[in-house]
Amino acid sequence: MSVTEAVENYLEAILILSYKQPDVHAVDICNHLGFSRPTLSVAIKQMKEDGLIYVNGENHIFLTAEGRRVAEGVYERHNVIASVLMDIGVSEETAYADACRIEHDLSDETFKCIKESYFNHKKRKAMQ
Repeated sequence: MSVTEAVENYLEAILILSYKQPDVHAVDICNHLGFSRPTLSVAIKQMKEDGLIYVNGENHIFLTAEGRRVAEGVYERHNVIASVLMDIGVSEETAYADACRIEHDLSDETFKCIKESYFNHKKRKAMQ
């Protein structure tokens, strides 16, 4: 299944919010991303149809196994890319903002190579 950048952002937001609070509601996602409720309502309907989230009777939003897989992948990309950028001197705020834009456009191959190179470099540096 092909997931759009917008859906990746929604799923990542749900994941991050679920780490911080017991229940995630649409208003939490809107506040986190700065989007309007009508925009999110359309996305929630589509993500439910695609099997990425489910919403219980109390309107709590949860990631399905597939939704969690996608969200964790995006979240990992975001954090690794931000770390690489900060290590080369980019401010934390700019690094995370840029990482959010970059994470969606990298191929899996390129991200894998960046990640391996970055962690191998960190490991070598720690051993010195």
